[in-house]
Amino acid sequence: MSDRSDLIDAFIDRAGWSAAQCALLAGDASNRRYFRLTSDTGTAVLMDAPPEKGEDIRPFVRIAQYLTGLGLSAPEILEQDETSGFLLLEDLGDALYARVLETSPELENSLYSTATDLLAELHENDPPAGLDPYDPPLMTDLAALAFDWYAFAATGEKAPEARQHFREAFHQLLCDHTAQSVLIQRDYHAENLLWLPYRSGTARVGLLDFQDAMIGHRAYDLVSLLQDARRDVAEATEAAMLARYIEATRQDDDSFRTAYNLLGAQRNLRILGVFARLCVRDGKAWYVDMIPRVWTLLQRDLAHPALAPVRPMLDTLPAPSPDILQRLKDKCATIPSL
Repeated sequence: MSDRSDLIDAFIDRAGWSAAQCALLAGDASNRRYFRLTSDTGTAVLMDAPPEKGEDIRPFVRIAQYLTGLGLSAPEILEQDETSGFLLLEDLGDALYARVLETSPELENSLYSTATDLLAELHENDPPAGLDPYDPPLMTDLAALAFDWYAFAATGEKAPEARQHFREAFHQLLCDHTAQSVLIQRDYHAENLLWLPYRSGTARVGLLDFQDAMIGHRAYDLVSLLQDARRDVAEATEAAMLARYIEATRQDDDSFRTAYNLLGAQRNLRILGVFARLCVRDGKAWYVDMIPRVWTLLQRDLAHPALAPVRPMLDTLPAPSPDILQRLKDKCATIPSL
């Protein structure tokens, strides 16, 4: 860590911020860390993304420049060091959607309307070339994490037959209903969006987490926004924003709602597996506390008639009762791999 600190100091010095105060701003589920630099002339954000831990700043830079080129509020890149894994970014502030809504819940409609409009606007533009597709094989693999980590850690049983039947049926549903055509940011939710009321239109939404962008279906980021694993979004807000997007983009109502619920199920199954893995493999037990919300969202998605072919296999997943949640926490940091 001392070697990394020396590299940070050298980067800050080269960027002309050697006199700034440096304070840890945040970490996330990856190996990235963020620091705020404060000087007499302003503030900036330092992203520390160690290449030796698998991080790569290039996708962030590429997508940030694409988004700002569309007039959207991704951070401006002030300085970069690809070899060491450092970025100096425009500081868009601390007004995360989640924080704003804690103190001003009456703004929910305004904030979510603007975030929904941003997606409609973004999806009218061709995505940058060369992005990987978020396609049925990959989505099926990720949805199966619910069997591999959540169910297995909770029960000690792998249920290989249910898992295989699920994969076959779910893959076919994804092939039938989720054609990939737009850029998806993949973690478009209230902990990654900033409210910038001093800007106008969709630029009032500050974008933070988009380095894992891929080509996917139009409904994916809308699901990420409205079926948030970290905060409760009112069902009336979800319904209104879904209708708002469909009207703005002139989508076929039935087919879009089918894709929305199918991708909601895919996303929530993936999150069940990831949150369980973050606990039992990585020692981050607090993710278990969000599993009941994710489970509730999953059940709403599974109620859609199009998902009938996979419901019997998913019935083998245990509901997150207090006992199940405690079992997951009891296994915190005890299963290095499966």
